[in-house]
Amino acid sequence: MDRRFFLSATAASLLVAGCASGRLRTGAAVALPTGNWDAFNHAQLSQMIQAMGNTSRDYRADRPPYAVFDWDNTSIFLDIQEALLVYQLQQLAFGMTPAQMDTAVRMNIPQTPFAAEFKNAQGQPLGIDAIAKDIVASYTWLHSHYAGLAGNQSLEQVQRSPHYGAFIAKVRYLYEAIGGTFDHATSYPWVTYLLTGLTQQQVRQLTADTVRWQLTQPIEKVTWNSPQALPGEAGVVSVSWKNGLRLAPEMQSLYQTLRGAGWDVWVCSASFVDVIKEISSNPEFGYNNPAERVLAMELERDADGRIQTQFRQGYDQTQGPGKTATIRRFLVSHYGYGPALIAGDSEGDQNMLVDFPELKHGLIVNRLRDPSTMIGQLSAKAASQYGHADAVYLLQGRDDNRGELIPSQQAIQLGKRQAQTLK
Repeated sequence: MDRRFFLSATAASLLVAGCASGRLRTGAAVALPTGNWDAFNHAQLSQMIQAMGNTSRDYRADRPPYAVFDWDNTSIFLDIQEALLVYQLQQLAFGMTPAQMDTAVRMNIPQTPFAAEFKNAQGQPLGIDAIAKDIVASYTWLHSHYAGLAGNQSLEQVQRSPHYGAFIAKVRYLYEAIGGTFDHATSYPWVTYLLTGLTQQQVRQLTADTVRWQLTQPIEKVTWNSPQALPGEAGVVSVSWKNGLRLAPEMQSLYQTLRGAGWDVWVCSASFVDVIKEISSNPEFGYNNPAERVLAMELERDADGRIQTQFRQGYDQTQGPGKTATIRRFLVSHYGYGPALIAGDSEGDQNMLVDFPELKHGLIVNRLRDPSTMIGQLSAKAASQYGHADAVYLLQGRDDNRGELIPSQQAIQLGKRQAQTLK
């Protein structure tokens, strides 16, 4: 997100033989815990699970219903790929030479200046060339000094150098500048290129370590400033983001309830495939979904399984229209029909939320998107359907200060105000 996903033999057997847990018909319905679900959403999801699940007279184990979930900010609070980037930077957990780092940070980035909000501290506009030179210069120093790369100093020792502060701040700044300036097709794969040189197992271990660390962190804004002592060509830059990734108990129980009722559960994410495999399947993190049930960003690998700075040929990016294309290629082609439940939160999920006629419910985690965007309009539609027995879209609120779902109708009221702005 070795995974060469022409459905693996294991995944194919899950699809064809129906051997996933919960596939056999049982005599008792599996109840979805109430948790912090909005009451209407909980009722709609529960009714759908029971109506289509393995207690239904029409249920067929060889033709099970299936659900597709986005991961970041849908299945969890915040973004695992972004959190991993921060941890990777702090720990200097890279597998690249300085030349490979130069290639990775520049990959497919236009020479045009970044958006105005990404000027340096001196108010000067920046582009990829200046910031990449600074990143590579600092990484070259770190690479030759840090024992975890090609040097002999401890992490604590190299952290005292301004090169450490400049490197981590400018890479994290570059991630924001690319995402805030260029389209998703450019920005979404970029962060995955920083995994170049690592193996699947190294990425999965890095993911597990990232989650454990994030769960100890408060939910708060974090700011990094590059050091004044080492301005480089780009000058001093600053970057801020929200820290404190959280797992979502309601989503964990929804995954479990669906599987227990004979549904198949898939993840389709714009994060890297090995990252999502780890967090979604590791029992420690509570989702317990098979690693083979992940569709996500793919990069090429060399003969030793090391990740390359190249998007995997013949694969779609799993964002926007690419999510729909990927679901059609790997799931619809095998099941013979589309997903009955799709869950997402962002513009990158909007296409899959509207492209499948078999959809019974589209679950949208409400992040108060701009009403003029496609996901904003879909959220407004969900708000207008709230309380209707035939509602297709369900708008689920979330408290971003606590990283928890909102059990009341607070977010629905916000969504209705969005709907009013569209009239």
